[in-house]
Amino acid sequence: MTKKQRWTADRIPDQTGRTFVVTGANSGLGLATARELARRGGRVVLAVRDGERGRRAAEDLAAEGVAPDLLDVRPLDLADLDSVRAFAGRMREEHSRLDVLVNNAGVMAPPHTLSSQGHELQFAVNHLGHFALTGLLLDLLAAGRDPRVVTVSSINHRQGGTRFDDPDGDRGYAPMTFYNRSKFANAVFGRELHRRLTEAGSPVRSVLAHPGYTATGLQTKASGPAKVVFGYIGNPLFAQRPERGALSQLYAATDPAVEGGEFIGPGGPAELRGDPTRVRLSDAAADPETGRRLWELSERLTGVRFPVAAAG
Repeated sequence: MTKKQRWTADRIPDQTGRTFVVTGANSGLGLATARELARRGGRVVLAVRDGERGRRAAEDLAAEGVAPDLLDVRPLDLADLDSVRAFAGRMREEHSRLDVLVNNAGVMAPPHTLSSQGHELQFAVNHLGHFALTGLLLDLLAAGRDPRVVTVSSINHRQGGTRFDDPDGDRGYAPMTFYNRSKFANAVFGRELHRRLTEAGSPVRSVLAHPGYTATGLQTKASGPAKVVFGYIGNPLFAQRPERGALSQLYAATDPAVEGGEFIGPGGPAELRGDPTRVRLSDAAADPETGRRLWELSERLTGVRFPVAAAG
C-alpha cells in the first residue's frame, strides 16, 4: 500500500493570475497564508488594520524572496463597518474580479469592548465585519476563476452558540464565552453561505477552515485567565507554528478537490495539529434555522444584503 503523501504548502498549485484578499495578513496565520499564496504566484491584498505593520510585513516577505509586485497592503478595520465599506469600494474601483477571500482576521478574549457601531468587539470583528465584507465583494468573486470564500473558524465553535437576544453582552460578558460564540458564528455563516450560494447557482464556493491549536498573537493579547492558560502555558507546550496552522486555510483556498460547504482542519488527535483534512462541523452550527436567524441578524446589524436569495 502506498503511503499517503503529506499535504504541505509545496503542494499548492500555481496561482499565477489569481487575486486573493486575506484579512489580518500582517501576522500569524494571515501572514503565513499571504506568504505561501504569493510564493505560488498569486497576487495578495493584505487587508490590515494597522497600515504600518502591514507595510513592514510586506517588506519582510519581499526580503524572503516574495515578489513585491504581488503584495498590496490595504487598510481594513473590521471593527468599523464604515472601514469595511471603504475597503470594498476601493476593491471595486481597482478590480474587475477577485478569486478568493480569506476571512482570517480575529480577536480573542478582550475585556468587554464595543466596536465603532456599538457591537461586542469579538462578534463585530470575527463575524460581522467578515459578513459585511463578503457580501460587498461577492459579485467580484462571482466573476473570479475558481472563486472561493474561506472563513476561518475554530474547534472552539463546538463550545459556542448564539444569544440572539443579547449578541453584545449587555446582560453579562465572559471573554472566552464570547470568543466561542464568535467562532460559532463563523461556522454558521460559512455553512449558511454555502446553502445560499448553492441555491442561487453561484460559482462561488464557501469553505470553512480551522487551524487547530496554533501559536499566534491572539492568545498573548487575550485578557484574564485566557492569556495565562493559552498565551503563556499552552502556546510554548502544545501549539504548532503559524506556518503549519495556516495549511488548513491554504488547502481550503487552493486545492482543486475542495468542495463548497466542507470544513477543513488538522487531522491529528483532537484536531489540534496535523495535516489538513475534512473535519466535522457541529450539528448546531449546521442547523438551517440557526443559519437563517444569524443571517437575518447580521443583515440587520450591518445593513449589508447579499446578492443571493435565501436557501429553500
